[in-house]
Amino acid sequence: MSASPAIAQQAPALAGTTKAVTAVALALGTFMPVLDSSIANVSIPTISGDLGVSSNQGTWVITSFAVANGVSVPLTGWLMQRFGVVRTFVVSVALFTIASLLCGLAWSLPSLIAFRVLQGAVSGPMIPGSQALLISVFGPAKRPLALTIWSITTLVAPIAGPLLGGYISDNYVWPWIFLINVPVGIVCAYICWTNLKSQETPTCKLPIDRVGLALLFVWVGALQIMLDKGKDLDWFNSPLIVVLLVVSVVAFAAWLIWSLTEEHPIVDLSLFKSRSFGLGTVALCLGYAVFFGNVVLMPLWLQSYVGYTATWAGIVSAPSGVTAIITSILVARLMRRYDARMLAAASFGFYALSYFMRAGLTTDANLFAFVAPQLVQGFAMGLFLAS
Repeated sequence: MSASPAIAQQAPALAGTTKAVTAVALALGTFMPVLDSSIANVSIPTISGDLGVSSNQGTWVITSFAVANGVSVPLTGWLMQRFGVVRTFVVSVALFTIASLLCGLAWSLPSLIAFRVLQGAVSGPMIPGSQALLISVFGPAKRPLALTIWSITTLVAPIAGPLLGGYISDNYVWPWIFLINVPVGIVCAYICWTNLKSQETPTCKLPIDRVGLALLFVWVGALQIMLDKGKDLDWFNSPLIVVLLVVSVVAFAAWLIWSLTEEHPIVDLSLFKSRSFGLGTVALCLGYAVFFGNVVLMPLWLQSYVGYTATWAGIVSAPSGVTAIITSILVARLMRRYDARMLAAASFGFYALSYFMRAGLTTDANLFAFVAPQLVQGFAMGLFLAS
């Protein structure tokens, strides 16, 4: 999700208080969608009970957001070139704020899922947009500082999500897990548009690959639903899971062929001719998979099988944020002495250790047994996102 050099060089030169305030607002642009990817996790039992559905049905609140977000992210490059980085980012934040309000006002599970789909779809440009603009605001000389700010917000959000979601679910009503985005989104959009609109990046009219986008939506959506619902439906003993697998494979093959032959594909696969780009992308995907996998699964397991409240499930996740922030601050110094590839490799080592420590966990384990792997994973998160 790194900003391209073309985008980074186009941003405005700000100074003093304006620069600091704008940087905070841009950081919030990363914080909100990452927070929303985790804040609902610990609240699923509460939401399901209030809406009169099972917890298994309630997990669609997570799945719908993830599918919509996964499909919308590839559109970010086209949107930024067509409408400008600043405009794309600000409009995305504004629409995300409206979608959050609608989620808070949802009256049933189908309505909540529909609004979560909208929320995920419009959030696609927020993370890459905020990163690109942060780098450009600080300039090439202070790029490491910009990336540190970005990585810290990316690290804090998934930790704050379970904490906030748990506290709100146990002490207030669940709609507030979405409504808290509204004032933050309004402030973020206003500050970014006011301070950055005069320095919008150049735009150009580009054709959009509608067929490629449709195929991408089908195979990503089918794959995400299959992976999310496989355990509940006993995997391939379920006809639905088998159908989703077939649809995903066929649509992926069609999308691959189409993208390799289309003049303006929605995803430029020619970039994978570069060995470094290909391996880097694979490593990035694996890193985020192990990062978010625990963020989603651990709170649900603690509530469903261990008997933890939503608040305590969130507290178990919090320690990883502490070690992650400390590590990310130190990474800039470490990168002057060690190759970034070594630090990235070390992060996967810490990830592996944290999951190995969880392998023997049982429902009667004490609090420290749950917290210790989180502390280790914090080192992995800090090294991975900052390096």
